[in-house]
Amino acid sequence: MAVQDVLPSRKGSSGFSALNDQRVRGVIFQVLLIVAIVSFAWWIIHNTAANLRAQGIGFGFGILRDSAGFQINQTLIDYQETSSYVRVYFVGLLNTLLVSFIGVLLATIIGFIVGISRLSRNWVVAKAAYVYIEVLRNIPLLLQIFIWYFAVLRLLPAKRDAIDLGPFGLLNIAGWYAPNPVLGRGFALVVVAFIIGIVATFVLRAWARRRQMATGQIFPLFRVALALIIGLPLVAYFVAGFAFANPPFSLEYPTPGNFGPRGGLRVFPEFIGLLMALSFYTASFIAEIVRAGILAVPNGQTEASYSLGLRPGHTLRLVVIPQAMRVIIPPLTSQYLNLTKNSSLAVAIAYPDLVSVFAGTALNQTGRAVEFILITMATYLTISLVTSLFMNWYNRSVALVER
Repeated sequence: MAVQDVLPSRKGSSGFSALNDQRVRGVIFQVLLIVAIVSFAWWIIHNTAANLRAQGIGFGFGILRDSAGFQINQTLIDYQETSSYVRVYFVGLLNTLLVSFIGVLLATIIGFIVGISRLSRNWVVAKAAYVYIEVLRNIPLLLQIFIWYFAVLRLLPAKRDAIDLGPFGLLNIAGWYAPNPVLGRGFALVVVAFIIGIVATFVLRAWARRRQMATGQIFPLFRVALALIIGLPLVAYFVAGFAFANPPFSLEYPTPGNFGPRGGLRVFPEFIGLLMALSFYTASFIAEIVRAGILAVPNGQTEASYSLGLRPGHTLRLVVIPQAMRVIIPPLTSQYLNLTKNSSLAVAIAYPDLVSVFAGTALNQTGRAVEFILITMATYLTISLVTSLFMNWYNRSVALVER
């Protein structure tokens, strides 16, 4: 008797055979997972709405058009007490972006300097960098914010006894009174010249790379770039000043007074304290990332560059750092995201960031916690996603391409 005569026929079991297909099971499981997630989200929304109705609390974003009724000390846009909560949102958002952007720049510069110093052959420099990293990254950020604000900035002289910083303005307990830029009629010409210099530098950089790959000759790109980015705007500055009989750009310096400095651009101590704490704290982590990235580059690369006659500085800038960036960028992105989110600790020293004025003062006045928290969460999520997209694009641009 044949084996197929003994085994039951499977012609009618097409459904079971389909379930045995791994791709079909994968699709079914994914559909079930999506249904479960959507159902859970719908349950959360429905339950929240029912609880709000039970407590007599409405839901809607129309309240954002109401007048805020409170003052904000630091604003980058025009704001009055009669402005709406939408205006409050943009004031807090711009303050958050300002401290985050400048903090990222400072933390990157300090982190790279400390990270490279950590590998220095000079014993004092290497140990100083080591102490900086180990001390700052092990002290909580909130405590560092308090140290900068209360133990440093709040001990500065009174308003009438400001510290004279020379060309950098005045410094007292009320903040830093920096020189205020005054724009003249021909300033647009200087800006156009600066943009042209940057574009020309990128075009020249691409041409110099193709020329070096074809002939092996190195073009003095750095000096030419300085001439384009700095020299060209200077020429435009003098041309505009001669054409309009007034300088297109000047500085208004603050002057001391009995009731505080007059004139200049005031930078509030809350901003300075938060910026310093975020920058130095994040730089301690970036320094270790930079050190790890440099150590990941094989020693043979350094030895090969020395054998070609390159100096240590050129070796670090042209050989080691470009290869180390492939290791540095992914964790560096996380530190940028952490710095942006850590800026929400500004509420501890009353810096008017997004959390302080929008998810704090405005929320307490209206009692609309759901709407204000949702907007705040969506804002931080958007900032993080945009930062990640940019850093991922840059990471792909420096990644090795197999031929």
